[in-house]
Parts: sequence; C-alpha cells; structure tokens
Amino acid sequence: MESSQSVFDFSVKDAKGNDVELSTYRGKVLLIVNVASKCGMTNSNYTELNQLYEKYRDQGLEILAFPCNQFGEEEPGSNDQILDFVCTRFKSDFPIFGKIEVNGDAADPLYKFLKLGKWGIFGDDIQWNFAKFLVDRNGQPVDRYYPTTSPLTIERDIRKLLGLL
Repeated sequence: MESSQSVFDFSVKDAKGNDVELSTYRGKVLLIVNVASKCGMTNSNYTELNQLYEKYRDQGLEILAFPCNQFGEEEPGSNDQILDFVCTRFKSDFPIFGKIEVNGDAADPLYKFLKLGKWGIFGDDIQWNFAKFLVDRNGQPVDRYYPTTSPLTIERDIRKLLGLL
C-alpha cells in the first residue's frame, strides 16, 4: 500500500466477485461511498446519489458504492441480496462492489489509502455508513464528507472537479 500513488492503483471485487481495476475509471471524477441497505440514511443517500449520477455521469462522474456491514450490522445481506435491493428499490445504475470492511486490520486497501488524507476528527476511521470521498480525475482524494452530509450538498464540489464551474 505504501507505493500506491492514486486510487487507480487498486483492484477491487465487484458484487459478482469479479476483479475490477480502478484504473478503468482513469480520467473520471469519483465519489466513493460506503453504503448500507438498512440504515436510517439509506433512502435519502441512494435517492440523491442517483440524482447526481443521472445529472453528471455523461460529464465524467462515477459513483462507486462499497457495501459495508461494520456499522450496526446494517448491511447484513449477501452481495446478490444487496444488488437486488439497490437495483430493484432504487434503480441505481452506478457500480456496486462487493461487501468490504472500511475500518480495522481487515479494511480494504482502497479504504486504507483513502483514509490517509488529512481529514477526520475521529482519527482516520470511517464514522458510519455513507461516508463519502471525492476523488479527482488523477485519482487523488480531494475531500471527505461525513456520513450525515447530503450528497446534493456536495454538487458544487463535484461540478468544480468536472470543470463545470
């Protein structure tokens, strides 16, 4: 992990268990979110993430959703159950990856890299479901948002990175 210079240096598993090189997103602005199906913030976050994705995906935004069951066991299902829930209930088109851990020794290497940033009042740990990382076109995390931050409130930051301001 020490040699990783950008998000694009990582490979992750999609919800079907296939390897995905994040370098396939090179040149795009990324919003990376740890998600959960049974959280009190699920409806509002998925609804607003869908709105952002519909509005900006053709301009270069990708939203990468990583299910995580570390917070109140609010993502207990299998990857197939999670996909079914997200696609059926929210009709989300953005990529949903395999369930991961975001904190602790077993944290996914991508999240270990994301948390190396200069943010967080609780150390580097993710506080809860729906923490958000905004990553520029070069694969560098440029901002981190708390789980309670509404996706729509970061639209201006996304537009800035997309060159739309």
